[in-house]
Amino acid sequence: MTAKARPNLRRLADELGLSVTTVSRALKDGPEVHPDTISRVKVAAEAAGYVPNLHGRALRTGSTRNLTAILPMETRDYLSDIIKLPLMEGMTMAARQLGYTLTIFSTTPEESPQESLDQVLRSGAADGVVITRMLAEDPRIPYLLERGVPFIAFGRSNLDRDYAYVDIDNERIAHEATSLLIERGRARIALQLLIREDQYSAMRFEGYRKAIEDHALIVDPALIGQEDFTMEASERWIERLLDSADPPTGLVCANELGLLGALSALRKRGLAPGQDFSIATRDNTRIARYLSTPLVTHSVDMVSVGRALIEGLVRQIEYPDAPLAQEVFAGEMSIIGDEG
Repeated sequence: MTAKARPNLRRLADELGLSVTTVSRALKDGPEVHPDTISRVKVAAEAAGYVPNLHGRALRTGSTRNLTAILPMETRDYLSDIIKLPLMEGMTMAARQLGYTLTIFSTTPEESPQESLDQVLRSGAADGVVITRMLAEDPRIPYLLERGVPFIAFGRSNLDRDYAYVDIDNERIAHEATSLLIERGRARIALQLLIREDQYSAMRFEGYRKAIEDHALIVDPALIGQEDFTMEASERWIERLLDSADPPTGLVCANELGLLGALSALRKRGLAPGQDFSIATRDNTRIARYLSTPLVTHSVDMVSVGRALIEGLVRQIEYPDAPLAQEVFAGEMSIIGDEG
């Protein structure tokens, strides 16, 4: 086979003196092909750099063996999507183990989730999709259900529809984090939220609200921040709160970037975390344990979340009559350093 020729089944078959059918079956470990032939075909295919033509297979069988996960960027900050790395790792490994490829369709924060979904569906390059950044009344759910497209959602909505999802118990996490800070004597606790319309923020606020009211305190809207909490935005917001007439004494962070910005703001004001001010933060990346700072942390194994998303989607594709995957990860709370 010449170096410039793109390897395909026909060229591979001609090189080996076999039929195209035999080569195709050998690459799929067909039981009707002798093991020695299978081995010879696979060695030659690997040496030639042969890659199956997914578009051709899709035309023949209607299946691409490809999955697409639509993952919008959280913010435009250069570290904003570090949280997605373990999620993508889990999805990628699960897809590979199940015999699928995974495409990550990344979009900017400003792009419409519906338009992004339409673009993926028009391409016809996926057997199923993972959707994220769920809304309370997310229109993508009935849209996909009506079209019979296999999908799984990373998150839940308020719609009374039966669909596959994997979620994190954000309400419980926010409730536990806020309660822990209150029990450490922090009566005024600020809350960082991200996208105003999504369910992630709504559930976090609900958990926070319940914890405040459970301890006979009152929710102060002035302590609720909702924006793209990059490190810089978090730092500016916390500085404004600390300079107010009635500053907070604790904070429940939106993410690790919010934490880093908050720590910078405290340092500028000469406040010591754990003594003058308490922070609870999401720590799925395990960054907090390396900061030598007293913190309350909550973490979720995002690799397992990614695996669950792909496993649930593939089960729906391959066994359409099986029960839909519906799983919620609780997360784990930890105390780092002397937060007493």
